[in-house]
Amino acid sequence: MLGPLFENMKRHHWRHLMRVNDAHAVMLAEQGLLTADEAAAILNALEAIETDVASRLDEVGVGSAEEDLFCVIEDDLRRRLGIAVAGRLHTGRSRNDIDHTLFNLALRDKVLALSEALVHLIDGVIAVATRHRDTLVVAYTHGQPAQPTTWGHYLAALIEVLLRDVDRLSQALRMVDQSAMGAAAITTTGFPIDRPRMAELLGFTKVQENTYGCIAAADGTTGVYAALKVMFLNIGRFVQDLNQWAGFEVGQLHVPDTFVQRSSIMPQKRNPVPIEHLRVMCSLGVSCCDGVMLAVHNTPFTDVNDTEHEAQETGYRAFDTAGRVVALLNGFLEVATINTAVVRRHIDQSYITITEVADSLVRAEGISFGQAHSICSWLARHMGEQGETLATVPYAVFAAAFAAAVDRPPGLAEAEFRRIGTPEHFIAVRTHCGGPAPAPMDRSLAGYRDQVEIDRARLADHHRRIEAAAVKLADRVAHWQRTARK
Repeated sequence: MLGPLFENMKRHHWRHLMRVNDAHAVMLAEQGLLTADEAAAILNALEAIETDVASRLDEVGVGSAEEDLFCVIEDDLRRRLGIAVAGRLHTGRSRNDIDHTLFNLALRDKVLALSEALVHLIDGVIAVATRHRDTLVVAYTHGQPAQPTTWGHYLAALIEVLLRDVDRLSQALRMVDQSAMGAAAITTTGFPIDRPRMAELLGFTKVQENTYGCIAAADGTTGVYAALKVMFLNIGRFVQDLNQWAGFEVGQLHVPDTFVQRSSIMPQKRNPVPIEHLRVMCSLGVSCCDGVMLAVHNTPFTDVNDTEHEAQETGYRAFDTAGRVVALLNGFLEVATINTAVVRRHIDQSYITITEVADSLVRAEGISFGQAHSICSWLARHMGEQGETLATVPYAVFAAAFAAAVDRPPGLAEAEFRRIGTPEHFIAVRTHCGGPAPAPMDRSLAGYRDQVEIDRARLADHHRRIEAAAVKLADRVAHWQRTARK
């Protein structure tokens, strides 16, 4: 039963465990709980064990007394030094606080890596949106053509969602970027340990204060997977649009041959299978996140296995899936294009610019929106019945509808009537914040670039702090090794 968990520990926690051991030995020495000679012996032995075990990690497995990596290292340390010295390393700690610290270290790494991948994806989407700021597409509501917008404007909505995903992951990172070391089993210890020093040496931003909560609370883990689940849901919904847009009946999204799978029997088939892979991976990612949530649901508020290795491994699979999703989506959006001829045809046939015709009538003719809506609603039904478009419907038909509703002829000339029905006019007048017109789009894109730089700088700060802590720990390890030699 423990075999798979052992393998998962080797994959996700091996290096972190060795770092925790080193940090704990340094802290014990600094607190006078290890002599200089004991500290040097333990740290030298840990260095040798790391080198030795790393060289044969694939061979290391569950034994009669070695149920996890902690036991492997503990037993090896005792063989090298004897229990009188080796046994001092475990002073003031427990596998409980070690495990929860390992989980936080692993989740911190995974959240940082995914956040960086998301920022890279957002960079790519911003580039595509910038190139296609003015490329027309049909926007849908309730599965039906609604209004024209641009590919850039549509992608800007995805950019904002992804930026919020990065922010949610950042909030989740704050919860796991805390050290549980020193909580011991659940109530800390009577030994004069230094919990803040352990957090510092491991590169955490702070100590998780309440020691009962260090072991019993699982909201750091569930907070991470709640944020990750929302990311999968967001991307999955966007991918479902891509699936509709790439379908033959809509056809406004063109998928190049490099992202198409051919049928083995039907010569004409071009299956955009990356979209389906993205969709199923998002669903599977959600299921892994839900798996963690359900494992924790209705468990006692204490130390239980339900929140530990089995659940953590299920969650780690969600991160593996997320990495694949983000990479594939980035590559797909870089090469997918809009079929502008199809878009133009759909705009004409669905007369989705007629909302702006109604708005323009209000402004030009001084009538109420209710009157304008009534005129345009009748006109849309007429065009549908006659197979006409706003470019081909006789001006006299419009004029008659206007006169019937307002009891006077329109002042709008035919040339102006044709102009206000174009998608270019529709886009151009939507200049408010967040709209698809060029000016607000340029402001939005500039703001997204600024936010990406802020996020990138924040992630870089995390890495610098973690790397600085690793250097500091290595320096302190070397210090205690040198002290004993003197």
